[in-house]
Amino acid sequence: MKFIKRIFGKIIYGIAVANRFILSGLVYLIESGILLAKSFIKGCFLLLSLGGCLFLLLLIPLGGWLLSNPLVLVILILVVAFPILGAVLLGKLKDYQEVSSRFLFGRAEYYKDPTGRTKRSYSYHKQAYETEQAEQARRAWEKRARQQRMWEERFRQWQGGFGGGYGGPGGGYSSGSASNPYVDFKTQYEKSCETLGIPVTTDESRIKLAYRKKAKQYHPDVSSAPDATAKFQEISEAYEFLNEDNIRRYKGMSGPAS
Repeated sequence: MKFIKRIFGKIIYGIAVANRFILSGLVYLIESGILLAKSFIKGCFLLLSLGGCLFLLLLIPLGGWLLSNPLVLVILILVVAFPILGAVLLGKLKDYQEVSSRFLFGRAEYYKDPTGRTKRSYSYHKQAYETEQAEQARRAWEKRARQQRMWEERFRQWQGGFGGGYGGPGGGYSSGSASNPYVDFKTQYEKSCETLGIPVTTDESRIKLAYRKKAKQYHPDVSSAPDATAKFQEISEAYEFLNEDNIRRYKGMSGPAS
């Protein structure tokens, strides 16, 4: 009986591996599709801004052609809506990937060696995962809020607390001895982009995709590189720094900081 259970556990383990591999592929395809759809939409807006009236004149016969070809029109609507729909689907798929992997791998280990193990249901793993996600989100929000307060305080002190010699990113130097926070911020932002291998003009969705690729490459559980742990930590810190607030702040800085 124990032998049969071990065989059954190995079969479930193989299913778990295949499940994780297939879902990882789907996640990658959806992420790539979202990026392609966004690039297409940006290209259309760019063409509209460059073409102006000429583009509008071309749009009239194009609109008639699309109405006469409903399938093409449906595909175009789906492409435009895909960044939003894809993001929702992506979140659900990632959650299912994590919960199903925990359930299948846990069940496989239970059947291979039930000693000291508890047979957990799918709903148990789902609830545990949701609790962990909520806690991680809370900690991430608190850490992000602390970082933003730190930068705001440094900017405020630099502008008015060190002799008033600096008026912002484009102003002059302060007489204080502290380092210029605008230079420090831009340096850290650009270094974080370099760590993830992306240009500083990259949007948030591309940052996430770059992080996932780097994280998979250097995760200590899969990488045999001697510096994998340190590299993974560096990648994680870079990704945390490239949040929405810092992306907006960096884009709002006019010209190189002094």
